Amino acid sequence: MTLPSSINPALVEWNGFEGLPRFEALKDEDFAPAFDAALATHQAEIDGIANNPQAPTFDNTIAALEAAGDELSRVSSLFWNRAGAHTNDTIQALEREISPKMSRHYSRINMNAALFARVDTLWQKKEELGLTVEQARVLERYWKGFVKSGAKLAKAEQERLAEINEMLAGLSTRFGQNVLADERSWSLLLSDESELAGLPDFLRDAMAAAAKERGEDGKYAVTLSRSIIEPFLTFSERRDLREQAFAAFAARGANDGPTDNRKVVTEILSLRSEVATLLGYPHFAALKLDDTMAKTPEAVDSLLRQVWEKAVRRAAEEEADIAGLIAEDGKNHSVMPWDWRFYAEKIRARRFDFSEAELKPYLQLEKMIDACFDVAERLFGIRAVEKTNIVAYHPDVRTFEIRDAEGTLIALFLGDYFARSSKRSGAWMSSFQPQHKLPLKNGRNGEIGIIYNVCNFAKPAEGKPALLSLDDARTLFHEFGHALHGILSNVTYPSVSGTGVSRDFVELPSQLYEHWLTVPEILTRYAVHYETGAPMPQALLDKVLAARTFNAGFNAVEFTSSALVDMALHTRNEGKDAMSVQSEVLSDLGMPQAMAMRHAVPHFQHIFSGGYSAGYYSYMWSEVLDADAFAAFEESGNPFDPVMARKLKNNIYSVGGSIDPEEAYKSFRGKLPDPQAMLKKKGLVFAEAIAGSDA
Repeated sequence: MTLPSSINPALVEWNGFEGLPRFEALKDEDFAPAFDAALATHQAEIDGIANNPQAPTFDNTIAALEAAGDELSRVSSLFWNRAGAHTNDTIQALEREISPKMSRHYSRINMNAALFARVDTLWQKKEELGLTVEQARVLERYWKGFVKSGAKLAKAEQERLAEINEMLAGLSTRFGQNVLADERSWSLLLSDESELAGLPDFLRDAMAAAAKERGEDGKYAVTLSRSIIEPFLTFSERRDLREQAFAAFAARGANDGPTDNRKVVTEILSLRSEVATLLGYPHFAALKLDDTMAKTPEAVDSLLRQVWEKAVRRAAEEEADIAGLIAEDGKNHSVMPWDWRFYAEKIRARRFDFSEAELKPYLQLEKMIDACFDVAERLFGIRAVEKTNIVAYHPDVRTFEIRDAEGTLIALFLGDYFARSSKRSGAWMSSFQPQHKLPLKNGRNGEIGIIYNVCNFAKPAEGKPALLSLDDARTLFHEFGHALHGILSNVTYPSVSGTGVSRDFVELPSQLYEHWLTVPEILTRYAVHYETGAPMPQALLDKVLAARTFNAGFNAVEFTSSALVDMALHTRNEGKDAMSVQSEVLSDLGMPQAMAMRHAVPHFQHIFSGGYSAGYYSYMWSEVLDADAFAAFEESGNPFDPVMARKLKNNIYSVGGSIDPEEAYKSFRGKLPDPQAMLKKKGLVFAEAIAGSDA
């Protein structure tokens, strides 16, 4: 490595177990000087490529860009992992400093006229270069990336674009930190038995553990982690406490204090709109969708509106059922968002004769992890071997070798499953290093992927197993589906490795993988009672499978309203206040009073600090694909059909972004899907629709 000797070598020389970083050797104060040195090294490499006196070739320009910045990639991956999964005041302060600094660095690269001239020369004669399909995709990405980053703008416009990008980086960091601060600072401490009415033991245990973490041993804490607040809203018989907890959850990022995100959001949207104008697009959504499967906001809107009409109709039926149950209980209040989960659970228990509390003892985290690995072995022939005594970035993190059928190590996987106050909410997959086959200056000829999943499941009390809800188990499978996209990657160039695909294709491997959770063969084997070891009774399993589309309207309204607001925020350039846009969209939609967006604007991290701006729709776009893809296995009569599994691996999971996503999907399925399989999967196909009506 070429960094100064004063820099902690553990940041860039990863000589831990099988090439893992030595996390125990890293200190918070190591990062700032390492970033400065790594940025300088990367800039020198870029200058060398840009000023190469030889005529541009794919190898001396594009492949050289792919291999450049290795030290910066390593320092960055370690830092952003820490910033998201185990942060503190020191890391957050550095995050506020580093985000704009990184933006400035990449703006300088993307606006380097000599460098773009080399890339543009290759692009203009791409047909003559004899490129492989993967090389052509990589070249296309670089050329489009430069253009979208302002390479063709006049100098003054470039300077303004760089300034905006730097401001956006800082605002995005501020947005995410504000949400985390609100989540970390709020809890509702309970102690009286009357306050705990209706709460099952698994939830009491999780709340007790959360209270203990906050120094309130002997009490029970409702926190804003979904793994606690959602079951609390589901089971608590205290409507006043449910309302209090829901209000805090809904108010994240909108508390009229230093962590309020409403002005931050409006500033972000204004700057994004200016970026689109500078680059010649009518609005930011057009810019973001230009290189996706959807292509245009109109295509996105068409899908979302189709789902919305059916979702709100189904939700109206569900709300009527809840109102009936409220009246049956002798109460006369309207159905409100803090009522929905509570009464829906009662209806499910009555209609399908089981409750979430009855199901949860059969969904142990350990067994569900085993199920994830078993499905991967059956489909793709890979095997996970846990390695104990490996020091990771937090004591809760577990490390696994991933080996193929011949026993060859193909990846390392880290699982970080439990909520903590130092971790941002949600669940995600990322990598410390992507798989690729390029020779690097550190002597390695390609690298295996080092992939990790982060979740926020409630940590159980000492000595007790972690029990998941069915939604938690789906989240586990979802994120491991993303992980498999990185684990199974088999490409040459890092930029198209694993999840390096278009935003509305990236959710296909993850959402598709969720389907195998409810394959009866998997549930029968792994859904076993944590105390007795007995498998889930067939009667209960049948009820679980029958209830898969229960509450479908609620779930679809929550999501679709958020996706429609996202698109509206990024297609309207009138400079309106973001909260006004949200209100207008929900009013125009006729958003039911009894429900709320899954992600309201002030805490919508996907689009303001998570990379899904004008892209939240992509979960649903990918859901059209995943429903059709799993139907291929259903049509074969075998959820582990080896022919389909091989086609799935070779055309979806292993190719990353090395080929066009539409071509990748057609190579697997033979055709592109229509939304009907997705609507059926979501429980939004009505009887007359099946008969041919377009209702």
